[in-house]
Amino acid sequence: MRILLKLSGEALSGDKKTGFDEETVRKVALQVKEILDKGTEVGIVIGGGNFWRGRSSENIDRTKADQIGMLATIMNCIYVSEIFRSVGMKTNILTPFEVGSFTKLFSKDRANKYFAKGQVVFFAGGTGHPYFSTDTGVVLRAIEVDADVILLAKAIDGVYDADPRTNPDAKKYDEVSIDEVIAKNLQVVDMTASILARDNKVPMWVFPLEEENSIVNTLYGKFNGTKVTV
Repeated sequence: MRILLKLSGEALSGDKKTGFDEETVRKVALQVKEILDKGTEVGIVIGGGNFWRGRSSENIDRTKADQIGMLATIMNCIYVSEIFRSVGMKTNILTPFEVGSFTKLFSKDRANKYFAKGQVVFFAGGTGHPYFSTDTGVVLRAIEVDADVILLAKAIDGVYDADPRTNPDAKKYDEVSIDEVIAKNLQVVDMTASILARDNKVPMWVFPLEEENSIVNTLYGKFNGTKVTV
């Protein structure tokens, strides 16, 4: 089985909401090592929100703001990759543009070569283009490398029909189709990513990262989130 795990930058910063919380990242690393040791191939995409929220600024050109965001995801991947290595995994970071000797240039063949060697493959730098989020980046990479499912580790425990933080009557879905996600704009991922997932039949599982052993449980039968079907 090959999965693509999407981690938000904010989730990796813990209670600080900025930078990194090493213990949080280490817990993620140990879970990934467990599923890797059981034969699952793992690709990872990380957002950049713990460093940069450029879209909220009115003083920076959108293209430049998005470029800074892409660089933030690369910093995140370099850091998390090193924590993964410290617990005994081999890793490689691929980007859609050259970053000197820091990363390697993405290609499907290169990613497949690393997967075959049992390495965790980090996909950094988004799509390499402005106006696309890391949501779109993770779905695009999942399609390109033939991932079986995208795991979306979030701060919330699934998909709801309204924001549960402001609406106590919000209903949680155990399972929901990607067509319904799009029709009701449920914001599992952004609309571009949702349509890309629908058209290429990529399922997504949404679960809470903060829950104990959540990544392992999601893969091995103790799933407590929402499955987005295609």
